[in-house]
This record gives sequence, C-alpha cells and structure tokens, in this order.
Amino acid sequence: MDNRQAIGSWLSGPRAAAEEAGADFGYRGEQLGLPESGPGSIARPGRRLAALAVDWGLCLLIAYGLITDGYGQATGNWALAVFFIVSVLTVGTLGFTPGKRLFGLRVLVLDTGTVNPLRALLRTALLCVALPALIWDRDGRGLHDRLARTVEVRI
Repeated sequence: MDNRQAIGSWLSGPRAAAEEAGADFGYRGEQLGLPESGPGSIARPGRRLAALAVDWGLCLLIAYGLITDGYGQATGNWALAVFFIVSVLTVGTLGFTPGKRLFGLRVLVLDTGTVNPLRALLRTALLCVALPALIWDRDGRGLHDRLARTVEVRI
C-alpha cells in the first residue's frame, strides 16, 4: 500500500476499506429478506429526506395558516405537534405520510407487513426526537425504525 492509498482511505469510510480488504456486506436489506432493487427494496436516504421535507413543509404551512397566524417560534413548535399527529395517524392507518406517498415510499413492519398505531406512535416519537433518525445500521434503517421493528421500502 502506498502513501496515497493509506492517506486517502479515510475519505471512503470504514465500509469501503473493509470491502477493499475482502469483506462482503451484500446489499441493503439482504439480511431482512428484501429485494435489492425495485418495489419492496429499502428506500434510499435521498427519497426519505425529500419525503420528510415535504411532510415538514406541509405541517409548517398548516401551523402557519391555521394555528399561529404568523411566523415565529410558536409556529415551529406547532408544526412539530402537527407533524407528530399527522405521522401517527397516516403511518398507523395507511402506512405512509403524504410526502412518503409522493415519493413512492411505505413503512412496513418486518413481521406482519402492516403498521399498527402503537408502532407508528413509537416510530414517530423517536423521529421527532431526531437523534435516533441520525443513527443508521448497515441496511440504512434508522434507530427509530429498528426500535419500532419497521422498515421504509419503495412501493
């Protein structure tokens, strides 16, 4: 290994370095029994973030227009409350929020395939805390999904 390769290896991250050394991680969702691509595969982070941005924008618009009648600190707090309610109700009954539906995503329980309201409540509460959503496993699932035993897949 020359110096350029040793110095540049940290840029790729530990996964790339392990794969270069011969480790086989497979594809995202392989351990969960999900397909590699197409419907039913693990949702990519870009789609998930875009869906979250759409949902947050809708909740902010609802809080701004219907509750606070102006923008301020209270608007952000109310938007979080609206986001919590909308997420629990829509994910707990339909399996997706408006943003997730727009981007072709759905939340599933690994065991049964459908999300019950209690799992949706746990998942949304952890998502609103934000820290669990920032910790991902090798399949791309956030800690909020792992604790609720759910997975976000493409439709």
